[in-house]
This record gives sequence, structure tokens and C-alpha cells, in this order.
Amino acid sequence: MKQIVRLEELGLCIFFTLIFFLFLNGIWTTFLALFFVPDLSFVAYLINKKIGAITYNLLHHRGGIILACIAGYFLQENWLISTGIIFLAHSSFDRMLGYGLKHFDSFQHTHLGWMGKRGKH
Repeated sequence: MKQIVRLEELGLCIFFTLIFFLFLNGIWTTFLALFFVPDLSFVAYLINKKIGAITYNLLHHRGGIILACIAGYFLQENWLISTGIIFLAHSSFDRMLGYGLKHFDSFQHTHLGWMGKRGKH
């Protein structure tokens, strides 16, 4: 089942990337500059696990990102729509690799289950 989910996430990553380039006339430098920005949330884990999880989840939660895209549409702010689409591609990319939204107890404990060799608890 995990392989099916990973293939689905790969498809979504490709889909959002195509939207950025085909419909928003995005450019590669913008895409590359913003694609890994959500991963800067890892720095918040230096404060503590809870702050790290909250920050990570804010920048990776699809619901919030979609709301930002919708706000960009109504505010006629193309940069907000483009950034949202790139973040959606990034979120799918992360989930394809097994990274999910984080629980407060551990970086490895995600909504997709436990990451790595840690296994179930």
C-alpha cells in the first residue's frame, strides 16, 4: 500500500509542477528557489520538538497551502498562488519520500506512521 501512496504523491508533485510551468508561466529559478523553503522549518526543531512540529506542519499542510492559493486568487496576487503551488509540489515530494505531518513527540512520528527503522510504538 505504501508504494501506491508514494506513486500517487509522485503524480501530485508532477501535476503541481506542471500547473506552475504551464498555467502560471513559472520560471525554473523561482521554482528551485522556493521548492525547499518549507524544509527550513527543520530549524525550529532546535528550539524543541513541539515548536518544530508546529512549524513543519504549518509549511507542509495542504489545507493551509490551498487556502493561501485561494487568497492569492481573490487578492489577485500571482506570487501567492505560485508560491502555494510550489509548496504543494514540495509537500507531495516529501510525502513521496515518506515524510508526513509531524506529531509532537518525535520528528520520525508522522501522520503516515513511523519513519525509518524505528518502527511502530
